[in-house]
Amino acid sequence: QVQLVESGGGLVQPGGSLRLSCTASDFSLDYYNIGWFHQAPGKERDGVACLSSADGSTWYTNSVKGRFTISRDNEKNTVTLQMDNLNSEDTGVYYCATDTAFHCSQFGWVYNGPLSAMNSWGKGTLVTVSS
Repeated sequence: QVQLVESGGGLVQPGGSLRLSCTASDFSLDYYNIGWFHQAPGKERDGVACLSSADGSTWYTNSVKGRFTISRDNEKNTVTLQMDNLNSEDTGVYYCATDTAFHCSQFGWVYNGPLSAMNSWGKGTLVTVSS
């Protein structure tokens, strides 16, 4: 089982930025499609961005397009989520996840089953956007 670790969350004012990182210590992320998921307080976990290992394609949910950027740093074995112009609706816990059955393209992500069944999740990092 792939072990993922998120970092970079914190408290930020509206309009501010944060950079989240997803890393793994015992395997290379190069060969995995990686998804970032957001769970707002009292709501279900939803995908916000994903990155394909095959061709580098990225996908973003509409609410973060133009504000978030997902990218891969192979030297650091990290997938980052740069979040700019944050607003209160971005508050919540952010998770990175992967599974061999998790697919990502410019059109979206596909996983045949409930998100909870995905093989590898990090423990999440909390983002709070508040003045």
